[in-house]
Amino acid sequence: MNNKNENFWKTVKPWIGTTILLPMVIFYTINKGQFTFIDYINLLIHEGGHGVFKIFGKFIYTLGGTLMQLIIPSMFIIYYWIKKKIFVTQIFLVWLGENLMNISVYAEDARVQKLPLLGGNKVYHDWTWLLSQTGMLEQDQLVGKIFYGTGILIFLIAMFLPLFLRKLEQANIDLDI
Repeated sequence: MNNKNENFWKTVKPWIGTTILLPMVIFYTINKGQFTFIDYINLLIHEGGHGVFKIFGKFIYTLGGTLMQLIIPSMFIIYYWIKKKIFVTQIFLVWLGENLMNISVYAEDARVQKLPLLGGNKVYHDWTWLLSQTGMLEQDQLVGKIFYGTGILIFLIAMFLPLFLRKLEQANIDLDI
């Protein structure tokens, strides 16, 4: 491969992940929290979070579903960031952003409670209870918008990650003077 082609691919290769993930990011941004295939996994993680955090009292138990939706993708992001795996880190950033979009819809539903809940009428709406306990129920729309905005920010970080995480070439410096 000649030097010109080699330089071209060094420049383009880190952006292939962005190109692949961009349609998904656009879809999730436009369709704000629309239920997709990944949400079946997110729902399992959410419900599992309640079980994991149950020992910490009712407030953390209720928040636990949302916490787990943020913790699981974040663990993968940190791991692959440390390993300098750009594309895989981008995938998990997009997953985190999608979870934030999902959480935004749930938080905004706190007062109207139109979303179907797993367990039907026998369970309570996490965000209705959390916001009621903190005296912020009337702020459910604002809380949802904060989650949505954070999701957009995470999407932007995912798309521009190649600027922040570059594969650096080792420099061989001869210090013999």
